[in-house]
Amino acid sequence: MEQHGIVGDYPAWVPDAARHYLAHTEKGTSIRALARAADCHASTILRQVRRFEGRRDDPLVDDALKALAVRHAAKTRKPREEQSIMSHPEQTARAATEIDAEALRVLRRLCEGGAVLAVAREMEMAVVVRDGQDGTTTRTAVAPREVAQAMALRDWIACSDPSARIMRYHITTTGRTALKQLIADAENRALGIAFAPSRLMGDEDQARARYGLGESPLTGLARRRDRDGRPFLSRDLVAAGERLREDFELASMEGAGAVDWSKWIGSPPHVVSSNSGPQERVIAALSDLGPGLGDVVLRCCCFLEGLETAEKSMGWAARSGKIVLRIALQRLKRHYMEQGKFAPKIG
Repeated sequence: MEQHGIVGDYPAWVPDAARHYLAHTEKGTSIRALARAADCHASTILRQVRRFEGRRDDPLVDDALKALAVRHAAKTRKPREEQSIMSHPEQTARAATEIDAEALRVLRRLCEGGAVLAVAREMEMAVVVRDGQDGTTTRTAVAPREVAQAMALRDWIACSDPSARIMRYHITTTGRTALKQLIADAENRALGIAFAPSRLMGDEDQARARYGLGESPLTGLARRRDRDGRPFLSRDLVAAGERLREDFELASMEGAGAVDWSKWIGSPPHVVSSNSGPQERVIAALSDLGPGLGDVVLRCCCFLEGLETAEKSMGWAARSGKIVLRIALQRLKRHYMEQGKFAPKIG
């Protein structure tokens, strides 16, 4: 069992190996003392320390370790009363949950083909971009730099060229394993609240409608060509669908996971203002699209349901789903454009 007095009282998401490294390099705790506290061999702690020392060439890892060292030093200088408040278990757990929720969203995007997390040294935000076969680049997610640092420290993402001005991180094997666990944890939390059954999905469909680890159905369609040799889905249509998916994921993370989204399809128009949240934006889009079009974007863009499954569930003819989806995305794009300066950016 770890002794916080030896390794330091760091946030719950910090890996044990990083705690050992900081305790040794910042506090001067001996390798043997750390090994006794962790109930492992001293060589194990030594390997952890050496590995993290080598990983400091990665700017995100280096910044994360510096921030943790500064935070710990500041907490140790505060009065005991303030320390107990700052170290409250509920606050620590909440911070870890928030980081995991952001990481879940970003890691899903990084599993898509051609996706990387781009981080510039002078930027406060990290951006997930996906390179298309036609040379275009699409932004699919944005995350605070602190979240990117946490993912790098946990070895969920890695950079092939840390010296570049704009660093490009890809998801690691450890990150893919962590994503599966984060998805399972999110589903378990969702089962703890009442799930509003959707008229779109029966019990069997609900069990199957989980976020996949692969690419969005839109990505696969975008690679297809029509009879004229042009992409079946243009870049702006894919961007419109991805915008809806991003708002849907953000709304779910803010506690709207049990919403029966289907009830808003074809409902009276909803006004989207500059301070509207992701849930309001999803509702406005679904109410604008109406039955049929709203159903297919909800299934394929939000629930990531395959076209064949959507066709079967909705009683459509085979291979008709992609045509309806393209029409729905055209209408969705127009919806966003009609929002004026408050509309999400397309492309």
